[in-house]
Amino acid sequence: MTTLAEVSREGILLAAGGRALLLQLAHPAIGRGVARHSDFAGDPLGRLHGTLAYVYAIAAGTPGEVAAMRRIVNRAHAPVRGPGYSAMDPELQLWVAATLYDSAIGMYTRVFGEPTDAEALYRSYAVLGGALQMPAELWPADRAAFGRYWDAQLARLAVDDEVRAVERTLLGGATLPVPLRPLLPGVRAVTAALLPGRVREEFRMAWSDRDQARVERRLAVASAAYRRLPLVVRSAPQRHYLRRVAALARR
Repeated sequence: MTTLAEVSREGILLAAGGRALLLQLAHPAIGRGVARHSDFAGDPLGRLHGTLAYVYAIAAGTPGEVAAMRRIVNRAHAPVRGPGYSAMDPELQLWVAATLYDSAIGMYTRVFGEPTDAEALYRSYAVLGGALQMPAELWPADRAAFGRYWDAQLARLAVDDEVRAVERTLLGGATLPVPLRPLLPGVRAVTAALLPGRVREEFRMAWSDRDQARVERRLAVASAAYRRLPLVVRSAPQRHYLRRVAALARR
């Protein structure tokens, strides 16, 4: 059986991080919260570090590390509230967990094929929201139920100019360290290729079938090369973040 810990340790899942993020921002309540209460666009690496530390801790950390990350995330979420939105809202945490699951499994399947016992793996992902305020029963019961939930949510996503400005700042790279900025065109292209078409349209991304085919070819080459890497290399990001989490838990 493929486990959450086995999937989450694969560093190539980071390639789907932009997809998960923009799907989250496309939820009107989450988009408002980020635009009005977060320095996410100004400090994208800080948010990335926090998200990865949380996911790795939940998937493979000790009970003490999980508890430490829960405290940190809840402290960060507490002030993010306003008319019609709150970062502590279980329904919004469900959507965030859903985007992480769908993006991670999509990338894992692209590289390694369908995971074994995909239903059990799916159920294990409930812990990403359940470790916060999301009741376990809010996670759709099985993958068929998740598919219905996912399609219904996609139909409700809507992006306004305030959230588009966050996306432009984020993927424009102006707030990233200078050495990382040359990576942004590739990140933007992969993110656009992995997004559902309707969400690309909401963010007004210029995209064509030719663009899609070009990125698909590059992803296929990258996936084949990645599979040949030893696990110690593929799991390096997980080990790095678990060391960070362990240090936080000792404080």
